[in-house]
Amino acid sequence: MFVPHQERHRTERIGWLRAAVLGANDGIVSTASLVVGVAAASTSSKDIVIAGVAGCVAGAMSMAAGEYVSVSSQADTEKADIERERKELANDDMHEREELAAIYIKRGLDKPLAKQVADQLMAHDALAAHARDELGISDLSTARPIQAAFASAGTFTIGAVMPLLTVLITPATALIPVVIASSILFLALLGGFGAYVGGAPVTKAALRVTFWGALAMGLTAGVGYLFGATV
Repeated sequence: MFVPHQERHRTERIGWLRAAVLGANDGIVSTASLVVGVAAASTSSKDIVIAGVAGCVAGAMSMAAGEYVSVSSQADTEKADIERERKELANDDMHEREELAAIYIKRGLDKPLAKQVADQLMAHDALAAHARDELGISDLSTARPIQAAFASAGTFTIGAVMPLLTVLITPATALIPVVIASSILFLALLGGFGAYVGGAPVTKAALRVTFWGALAMGLTAGVGYLFGATV
């Protein structure tokens, strides 16, 4: 006897996980780099904190706006494609059936079975069948601008708070190495966590994010030293 069971796939997490990891990563890297660069220019602790907080607020808003605009553009494109497909279904149903059957033939079905599958799916929900199998649009991949904006802004803020807290509790003489070391640790944890949730190799992801984060902080520190020495 067949017993149906509920399956949970990691692809269901792609939308929010990508935005969340991107936001937190940018929050850590950009804020830590800003703090290190300003500190390298021999600026006072108060100015470093102000710069860090300003960078946190600006970065969170930038992430939210950027994600919303980007994902909204994707959503607009998806809606336009679906509307075009709706018109094609209304104007040339037979051609659309053949088109859907051809897709299934390419996936390995023989011609009679592909035609039967196409006919049954078209009878059930023609637009959904074409959106999924012809356009590649499904519930899992549908663009969600507001979700992406809030996820990116929120996680950016969480990521940015980490180096800011480090600044507040670290003596000025040890600020740069402590911020760099702690931020690399935060990035490694973030990369590992994101990989674990998504089912990807943890070590590879952690090394990837720490490398680029360390590079960003190193370059920013160099700029701070350069301009601090010339002022």
